Amino acid sequence: MTQLSVNVNKIAVLRNSRGGGDPDVVRAAMTCLRAGAHGITVHPRPDQRHIRADDVYALSELTRQHGVEFNIEGNPFAPPRPGYPGLLALCEQTRPAQATLVPDGDGQLTSDHGIDFSRDGERLRPLIATLKQYGCRVSLFVDAGNPEIAQAAALGADRVELYTGPYAEAFVEGDLPATLALFSDAARRAQAAGLGVNAGHDLSQDNLGTFLDAVPDVLEVSIGHALISEALYEGLEDTIGGYLATIAAARPHDA
Repeated sequence: MTQLSVNVNKIAVLRNSRGGGDPDVVRAAMTCLRAGAHGITVHPRPDQRHIRADDVYALSELTRQHGVEFNIEGNPFAPPRPGYPGLLALCEQTRPAQATLVPDGDGQLTSDHGIDFSRDGERLRPLIATLKQYGCRVSLFVDAGNPEIAQAAALGADRVELYTGPYAEAFVEGDLPATLALFSDAARRAQAAGLGVNAGHDLSQDNLGTFLDAVPDVLEVSIGHALISEALYEGLEDTIGGYLATIAAARPHDA
């Protein structure tokens, strides 16, 4: 069954907007785990706009205590700066179950494109090897339409995370068949290369079920913005329950 990893970045955004410690990121993550979430995701950025290094350390300890997956996302090429030791350093210090490599820059409001293998593939190879030495499963953030998805396996990655922003837009616009076919094909190409498939970005309770029904054997979805937004109305535990029910109801795919 698809695993739900809750991205708690938005909790940190709200905390940072006021200063101090409220809302508490660790308490929110604990609530998600108590409600049945399978793991916690964070995406620390060099500008510390939301999750900070101290959050990463605290959440690493929490997930270790609960025996669940901790997934750290980030740009492996971003250099360290005060308050941000760098993605690989954070992974070395916390040894997360999964490291997801995302090619985002400081100027991006949010992650909005996948890895360019022709440009960055060989730069990624030694970084992937280092992360695996730390015991991390490595996932690469990719566009569904990228014809070189299988290259992730050649570089040593274990999984890809399909960037689902375009799917979410197509869902709102009612233009689904071609987009779902694109994502289904991407998943099958990745799996044929021996890669596991994750998915994330702008997934919600409204569109998640349709995605999982169409795209085969998605191992994990990482959901943050929509989930936290929905929780403002429904409560965090009830919202987690809604996502888990959607996942459980998804149509199984033939092996």
